[in-house]
Amino acid sequence: MPSTSDSALDGQSRWRSCQRQLIDSLRSHPLLVVLRPSQADCSAPLLEQAPLLRLIDQLTAAGVIHLEIAWSAHPRWLVLMRELKVRYPGLHLGVASITSEVALRSTLELDLAYAMSPCLDLELLAMARRHGQLLVPGVFSPSEFLQAAKAGCELVKLFPAGTLGIDYLRQLSAPMEPLPLVIAAGGLGAADLDPWLSAGYHAVALGRGVIRGDELDPHLLAWLS
Repeated sequence: MPSTSDSALDGQSRWRSCQRQLIDSLRSHPLLVVLRPSQADCSAPLLEQAPLLRLIDQLTAAGVIHLEIAWSAHPRWLVLMRELKVRYPGLHLGVASITSEVALRSTLELDLAYAMSPCLDLELLAMARRHGQLLVPGVFSPSEFLQAAKAGCELVKLFPAGTLGIDYLRQLSAPMEPLPLVIAAGGLGAADLDPWLSAGYHAVALGRGVIRGDELDPHLLAWLS
C-alpha cells in the first residue's frame, strides 16, 4: 500500500505534467472561454434542455478547444459537468472560480486536466498539488506573482486584466523576470485577442461577452478562422 508521502509525490508529478500539457496546448491555441452555468442549466433534467448547450455547440463548431465552466454550489452541477465531459470529448474542459476547499473537492471528482482560481490561495494550491489537480491561480500584484512562482506555478491568470491594462506585464517583467506565463482574464473581449497576445501574454480568457445576441461575436469568428 503506497504511503502518504508516495501519494503526495504522485500528486505533484501529475500536477506538473498537467501544467506542462496546458501550457503546450495554449501555445498552439491561446484562447480560453469561461462560461457560468445558470440555475436553468444545472436544473435541466436532460442536457439537451440546458440553455448552455447551444452556446457550447456554437463555440466548438467555431473551433474553441479550451472551455472553463465556473463552479457552482448547485446540487446538480456535478451531473452537468459529467454530461459535458461525455458530450464533448474533444474539449479541453476545465473548472473556473475555484475559491474554496468545497469547490476544489467537487472538481477532484471530475478528474479534469485543469482548474482556475481568480485569486491566490496558497493553502488551496497546496491541497490541489497533493491531489494532482492542476489549479492555475489568479494573481494581481507583484507580490502575488512572486508567491505563485515560488509555489511552482509556471502559469498564472492575471485577473482582472482589463483593469490593470495591457502594459502591466511589460512593466512587471523589467524588474521581476523571469515571470510565470500569464493568461489575461477579466474585462476583455474578442477584439483584444491579438493585441494582448502580441504584448506577451501566453493566452487570453474571454467570458460570455463572446456572444452578441444569439450569435458569436464576429471578432471571435474572424480570429478563429
